[in-house]
Amino acid sequence: QVQLVESGGGLVQAGGSLRLSCAASGRTFSNYAMGWFRQAPGKEREFVAVISWSGKSTYYADSVKGRFTLSRDNAKNTVYLQMNSLKPEDTAVYYCVANQGLARMVEDYKYWGQGTQVTVSS
Repeated sequence: QVQLVESGGGLVQAGGSLRLSCAASGRTFSNYAMGWFRQAPGKEREFVAVISWSGKSTYYADSVKGRFTLSRDNAKNTVYLQMNSLKPEDTAVYYCVANQGLARMVEDYKYWGQGTQVTVSS
């Protein structure tokens, strides 16, 4: 089992920045690719970004590419999602996920955090 706890969400104005953190516990953190999904009200959950176990490979949704940066610190069992130039359409609940391989589909991920709300005002 892998337990994931997100933090860092909140309310920010358009153009601002937030950094989300996800602390993992349980099985060996460095064995897992880590990522983020988000879900806005009335919309399906969507892929945001994923990082390989080594941190050498990252993939982003086109909607966040160039604005969001995903990183990890295996010594701290934590991943970070730095979100810059935030837009109102980034408003959503953000979920941290873990998987033993890089993936972009909701159904590929077994481990999910409880979610953290990000609200971007215009």
